[in-house]
Amino acid sequence: MRLQKKFAVITGGASGIGRAIAERFAAEGAHAAIVDRDQAAASAAAVEIASAGGEVSAWACDVSDHADVARNFDEIVRQLGRIDILVNNAGIAHVGKLEDTSPEDFERILSVNVRGVYHCLHAAIKPMVEGGGGAILNLASVASKIGIPDRFAYSMSKGAVHMMTLSVARDYIGAGIRCNCLCPGRVHTPFVDNYLKQNYPGQEEEMFAKLAATQPIGRMGKPEEIAALAAFLCSDEAAFITGSAYDIDGGFTLLR
Repeated sequence: MRLQKKFAVITGGASGIGRAIAERFAAEGAHAAIVDRDQAAASAAAVEIASAGGEVSAWACDVSDHADVARNFDEIVRQLGRIDILVNNAGIAHVGKLEDTSPEDFERILSVNVRGVYHCLHAAIKPMVEGGGGAILNLASVASKIGIPDRFAYSMSKGAVHMMTLSVARDYIGAGIRCNCLCPGRVHTPFVDNYLKQNYPGQEEEMFAKLAATQPIGRMGKPEEIAALAAFLCSDEAAFITGSAYDIDGGFTLLR
C-alpha cells in the first residue's frame, strides 16, 4: 500500500500499459483517475478495478485537445482535491521512414504523443505545486534513445517526451515535484495483436515470435512489469530519484 491516500491521474488508462498501471496503483492504495478518449473502455476498466476493491474514477478526455484536458483536470482537482501523481501514458504509434511519413501522419503523432503530454503537464503542474509537490512519470520509449528502423515520427515524439521529462525535473525540483520517464522495449499489449492482425493476416504467430525475439531476454515485456516499475517510481520509496529515464526492455538497448 505504498501509494495509500495518493490521487493519481493515468492517461490512456483504459487499456494496455495504462490499464495495468491503473490497476497496480489502485492495488497500492491510490485513487486511480483513468483519463481516456474511449469513455466506454474507461468506464469498463473502472468497474473492474472497483470490483477488486480499488478506488477509481473514469474521465473521457482527448489529450490532444488543450481545452478538453484543462477542463477535465480542473474537474478532477475539484472532485478529488488534488493531484499527487500524473502518469502520461496516452500515445499512438506510427511505422515508417521519413519518406513514408506524410504530413498528416506526422501531425497526428505530434498532436497526441507530444502536445498531449504537454497539455497534461500544463494542466497538472499548478495544482501539484500548490499541493506541495508530487510525482510525474512520462512514458517514453527505447526509441527516444536509439535509432530504430521505420520509426521516424514515433521516435521523434518519444525523444520529445524524454526531453520534456528532464526539463520539468530541473524546473520544478524546488517545488517538490519529481519527474521521470520509462523507456520500454516491446510490450505485449492489444496494440501489438491488432498490428499483427492488420498487417500480417495468417502470419500472426510467426511475426509475433520474430518481434519477441528482438528482445535479448527472449520475449516481450508484460504491461504488469511496466506497472510495477511505475508504482515504485511514483512512490515515496523513490524520493531521491528525479530526471531519470529508466530502460525496461529485456536487454534491447544493452546490445545496441
